Amino acid sequence: METSKTGIQLITHYEGCSLSSYPDVGGIWTIGYGTTGPDIKEGMTITQCDALSLLSNDLKAFENMLNKRLPNPIKQNEFDALMSFLYNVGPGGRSKDGLFELKLGRPSSLWSYVVGGQMNLAASQFQLWNRVGGVVVHGLSLRRHSEAMLFSTNRLVF
Repeated sequence: METSKTGIQLITHYEGCSLSSYPDVGGIWTIGYGTTGPDIKEGMTITQCDALSLLSNDLKAFENMLNKRLPNPIKQNEFDALMSFLYNVGPGGRSKDGLFELKLGRPSSLWSYVVGGQMNLAASQFQLWNRVGGVVVHGLSLRRHSEAMLFSTNRLVF
């Protein structure tokens, strides 16, 4: 599956676009529509065309991650909501909690419910991911509400 226009609209709405690098609320250097990584440094600037290209590349990478791990077909709206979530929190691993794996080496409850086909329970898990460093972030609460609504009702609300 690929991220639909609705999924891209959700992601770009909450990510916004910055043509200059900045530290996000977690202190991670970010540019464009939320692109992070070792190549993003303080003082960088890009064009709008560059921002769209970075977004496209990021989406392809995250789509591949999600598609490889989905054991069963899901609806487009569910895929789009999961893509927004994955784009924002990442896949997880040893040093950071994410969709597929928590720091503890086990899957998140959200992902476990998706894998188990328990979509109503999965939808209830989005809102639990609204903190940075243990502190609730209002913007993340809004984003998680939008993701949960898209996931469970196929309606995009901001």
